[in-house]
Amino acid sequence: MPRFDVTAIGEVMLRYSVPVGHRLERAQELAIHPGGAEANMLGSLSALGRKTAWISGLPNNPLGRIITNHLHLSGVSSEGVVWFEEGRVGTYYLEFATPPRATQVYYDRADSCAARLTAAQIDWDLVLDTQLLHQTGITPALSPNCLALTQEALERAKAAGVATSFDVNYRGKLWSPQQAADVLKPMMQDIDLLFCGQGDAELLFGCRGTHEEILQQMVDLSHAKTVVVSIGDRGVVAWHNDQIYQAPGIPVQIVDRLGAGDAMAGGIIHGWLEGDLVRGLEYGMALAAICLSIHGDVVITTKEEVESLLAGETRTLNR
Repeated sequence: MPRFDVTAIGEVMLRYSVPVGHRLERAQELAIHPGGAEANMLGSLSALGRKTAWISGLPNNPLGRIITNHLHLSGVSSEGVVWFEEGRVGTYYLEFATPPRATQVYYDRADSCAARLTAAQIDWDLVLDTQLLHQTGITPALSPNCLALTQEALERAKAAGVATSFDVNYRGKLWSPQQAADVLKPMMQDIDLLFCGQGDAELLFGCRGTHEEILQQMVDLSHAKTVVVSIGDRGVVAWHNDQIYQAPGIPVQIVDRLGAGDAMAGGIIHGWLEGDLVRGLEYGMALAAICLSIHGDVVITTKEEVESLLAGETRTLNR
């Protein structure tokens, strides 16, 4: 058996946020939470007992070590990290808000160590010693280096017979819909497990219609073996072995919106690895709900808590 269940290459940034009701421009204090789509997803898998590894570039300074320290707390291996003696981590600043104001995100991520990472620096033996390699559409948008790295990772995985998953995860502040579509369409071809939000499917690939029709269009577009389309708080729809499956969202009082989609992907991957996609969809919905109920991008939970939620054993007070 491979050493890891899932490996992933990507960037983790430091998130600086102010509480609801505070303005960033008047901030006296900032809460720090490391976060990145790939690492967030790996953290949710580790919470379920999976062996995971995150690969990236970080500066060899306290800011880089904050990130690996948080990964270790989540049970994610960082031994594939490439350490740079000079450079920076990307950051983003978050101003939470309630209606009528919208939550605002401000990025400062240009020329991070992760964006400077090249394929030649990667320990490919470690990356491919896995059941599944996961990538997202965020990484290729970071830099030409990262685009080439993502392409090579997928090519190497397919050549080695390693299964691949891919989350479209469009970021409008990194590139245009047309740019993203042109780059991501080839990457999505024949992926074993493809994730895409309904909004991204409509914006990037022109998919239209009901949830099921959009799902089928993504299947036809990608030729992926399994396709999952998230539909917000209504849950997910999935296509697998010529059948369509659906799992509803779980009602939740939202504390922090970020990272829920990554937690969902982790739960679905967990079920997929067990050969039970339907159970994976349920795990994904439970992990997303738990993530929405806590601060930070990475879900902090246990397999027992997830299964208790799925069994309907939730209480307002456990003692």
